[in-house]
Amino acid sequence: MDTPHVGIPERLAVGMSMPEQHEYLRAKFSRRRVLAGSFATAGTVGGIGLLAGSSGSAHGQSSSASSPLTAPSSPAAPVKVDGRMVAPFARHLAFGADPKTQMRVSWQVPFAVKSPYLRVGPKPWELSRKIEAEVRDLHTPSLSKKLPKVEQYYLHAALDGLRPGTTYYYGVGHDGFDPASPERMATIGSFRTAPATPETFVFTAFGDQGVSYDALANDQLILGQNPSFHLHAGDICYADSTGHGKESDTYDARVWDTFLAQTESVAKSVPWMVTTGNHDMEAWYSPNGYGGQSARWSLPENGFDPKSAPGVYSFTYGNVGVVALDANDVSYEIPANKGYTDGKQTAWLDKRLGELRADDAIDFVVVFFHHCMYSTATHASDGGVRDAWLGLFTKHQVDLVINGHNHVYERTDAVRNGEVGKPVPVGASTDPTRDGIVYVTAGGAGKDLYSFPAGVQDSFEGNVHDRDAIASFHWTKARRPDPDTVEWSRVRYTGFSFLAVEVSAGAHPKLTVSALAESGERVDHFEVVRGK
Repeated sequence: MDTPHVGIPERLAVGMSMPEQHEYLRAKFSRRRVLAGSFATAGTVGGIGLLAGSSGSAHGQSSSASSPLTAPSSPAAPVKVDGRMVAPFARHLAFGADPKTQMRVSWQVPFAVKSPYLRVGPKPWELSRKIEAEVRDLHTPSLSKKLPKVEQYYLHAALDGLRPGTTYYYGVGHDGFDPASPERMATIGSFRTAPATPETFVFTAFGDQGVSYDALANDQLILGQNPSFHLHAGDICYADSTGHGKESDTYDARVWDTFLAQTESVAKSVPWMVTTGNHDMEAWYSPNGYGGQSARWSLPENGFDPKSAPGVYSFTYGNVGVVALDANDVSYEIPANKGYTDGKQTAWLDKRLGELRADDAIDFVVVFFHHCMYSTATHASDGGVRDAWLGLFTKHQVDLVINGHNHVYERTDAVRNGEVGKPVPVGASTDPTRDGIVYVTAGGAGKDLYSFPAGVQDSFEGNVHDRDAIASFHWTKARRPDPDTVEWSRVRYTGFSFLAVEVSAGAHPKLTVSALAESGERVDHFEVVRGK
């Protein structure tokens, strides 16, 4: 069973909260010990230091961390790296709170650079003046004997005041690397802001991706859908690869570099909206484990507390309101961060769902988070998310809930008050105001696949094997599996896949939800149409 502990002996890790793990790691890998023998700082190496005021210190990461650029044999003459030789990589976009007018551009550089910036404009050859970027640097010590310490530099630029429904071109650079110069034009990317009025669009979603051939294949299929944005429901890259709470566990920060480079083909033009899973709690960086995420991502800052809970936010695109939640806060299965918001996230959720439902311009509300509300695969269902949020989803008539955590595709019938409100076979239509809510587990993004209970066959489009009931379980507050016999498991597919949701507006709005396999084959589809 996956738990978030990294580099902590099992005898200590059992029952440790995320703040306790953070305190343990900080004591074990103190900066005095980690930096012994350092000769220069990343902020001053070769005169190409980071910008003053780097926000890495907000995560306990001072810009005085030792640098891979330093020459240990010659502390008085540190190695200089010409900015012309350092190319930005791993571009990834995210909306601000208002997708019509705000975009956040993030990227990475392999070494500290001087004066990083972004240029943006209406045409590739008409880019703006330099817009200063914020630097968020991370220092990770050698958390195991097999891994080196790592210095990482993440750069972020906030674009506000953009025009709705407009395509913009952008380039990222620094002293010595100007994206507007003729020889760098190939590095220019583009994005499109949300339209001023609702129109038909597509968004995609999955969870549990990591780095693999199958993950890359899913990305390329997603790009072919021309989505307006992508939702990633936690367990993003698996730098925390095992999380079993044993001495053999490792946390390899370099996996983030590989993941972001893999994702760039999509995320450089499609806003990649993430939330947090259990593998995304990285205890070294901050007491709640989210310091690394805050350094690597710029997300809408309209949740109840963006600094402590960066994966909790919402945005509106066209006629759809999207809400991202952090299920680590309420999980019974993996309680390392359980209760860390002291109920504030749930109170915010109630308020935000009420606001979205009261907005006449919003036809549909989509919620995504990591742990499964309803699933029968390996992790099954988390009673904690049910106890915390099921009543609110019902109260506000949420239209679609997307989870990850189980590395399969599974989709429920319309569930109302914990039971089947209406069967929703492949190709059917459902009305959340009458039938209940459809819950989708879309965890087949790229990590090793899970399985369904013994004897339970896959059942998907073209290969339907309906069952009246399946023996499964849900996690209780005592962190124990409580057996269930469920009737709501309608579609099951053990394969790599993702969701593609087409949203139509106008007099008869609807969500057309499809699940696509890695081969491009459709394995499920259904419609959500709200009654008037």
